[in-house]
Amino acid sequence: MRERTSPKLAKWPFFLADVALLGAAWLIFWQSRTPMTAWEAFYCAACVALGAVLGVAPYLLEYRAAMKVIEAERLAQAILQIENIEIIGRQINQATSGWQTAHEHASQAVGAAREIAERITTEARAFSDFLRKSNDAEKSHLRLEVDKLRRSENEWLQILVRILDHIFALHQAAVRSGLPNLVEELGQFQNACRDTARRVGLVAFVAIPGEPYDSRVHQLADASIAPAAEARVAQTIAAGYSFQGQLLRPALVSLQAEEGPRPQEPADDSADRLLDQPAPVAMTKPE
Repeated sequence: MRERTSPKLAKWPFFLADVALLGAAWLIFWQSRTPMTAWEAFYCAACVALGAVLGVAPYLLEYRAAMKVIEAERLAQAILQIENIEIIGRQINQATSGWQTAHEHASQAVGAAREIAERITTEARAFSDFLRKSNDAEKSHLRLEVDKLRRSENEWLQILVRILDHIFALHQAAVRSGLPNLVEELGQFQNACRDTARRVGLVAFVAIPGEPYDSRVHQLADASIAPAAEARVAQTIAAGYSFQGQLLRPALVSLQAEEGPRPQEPADDSADRLLDQPAPVAMTKPE
């Protein structure tokens, strides 16, 4: 693309006339009396204004000439673009004819693909029916195995809870006997058994004497007794258990005599009754 050359206009005549007019204005102002008369002020202002017009005139004329040149170039570019559009139109016509041929071939390919898809769908449906029948049989077998595993888990969980209950009862009996060596040995044995049970997710816990009674993790030997709101735990009769973070059984406790609704039964009898009952297996998550 060739560079555009802007028209140039000689500006020195305009600048010379501008200087002459400004000189005339200065001369009128210099020779005028003070104050200036109306005609003197008019001629002075007219010379200054005409000088300003002559100073700006060459730039305005150059700008108008440049705009005419730009319009002529834009018109030439528009003509070239129209010619290009005609060329593009012929190319579009050629592409349209090629597209029609391609569309015919594509229609034939789509028809063949539709037939293949229908055959694949039929075969896939038959294969899905076969898989569904196989999965139903496998699911039935797996369901039986899961039920067996759950029953087995409940059984060994009951056995483990019963064993830990008996160990806790032995430790409490040793504490009541007042033999320090026996209490220490049974305490170590109980801790070792609890550590072993903790590895499979079974955690034993006991209530701290003097802590407030909480029906969520505590229970009384007699379920018909309603403890007072300020009731406090006197001792733990049987440990509570949680399995894999879910409450398995609350701790069996007795209340302090001054805060309980009535005197509690002896601790050893309540523990014996608890050991005679089967261990619960329904797990509820504490709130």
